Amino acid sequence: MSIPYLAQPEQQQKLEWLGGSTFSVLLDSAATGGRLTVGRFDAPRGQAPPFHLHTREDEVFMLIQGTALVWAGEQEYELSEGGIVYLPRNVPHGYRITSERADLLLIATPGGLEGMFRHAGRDMSTPRPEGFEIAEDALAAAADAYGQVVVGPPR
Repeated sequence: MSIPYLAQPEQQQKLEWLGGSTFSVLLDSAATGGRLTVGRFDAPRGQAPPFHLHTREDEVFMLIQGTALVWAGEQEYELSEGGIVYLPRNVPHGYRITSERADLLLIATPGGLEGMFRHAGRDMSTPRPEGFEIAEDALAAAADAYGQVVVGPPR
């Protein structure tokens, strides 16, 4: 049985992520009884994850601020502020930020996807090691451990 859970900003974990972006864990699977993960990206122009698919969860992105190109399968879409996209599991997808910065809300169900970000990302509440970068092998290990399949380079 689930109980209500409230996470104030100071309780949310902020992680350094790919390409100068950050990922904030707003609600994790522990807080939601495994039902969902809610997170928020702050990403600069050009940030793009590898073209990938999820084997365990469905994903929703809402673009709170900024613009982006989104690929789902071989379809390309322009996502503008307030736009939302549903990405079912096992459908290859990716995005590229086209505005100066973007603020994206992520919802994944069931929960657990936050584990991948925690596995390879850097908790920003700790001092940043000089020259820190997410190593490709750490990203590959995190993706593999959490059911992500990289099917191509960023688009």
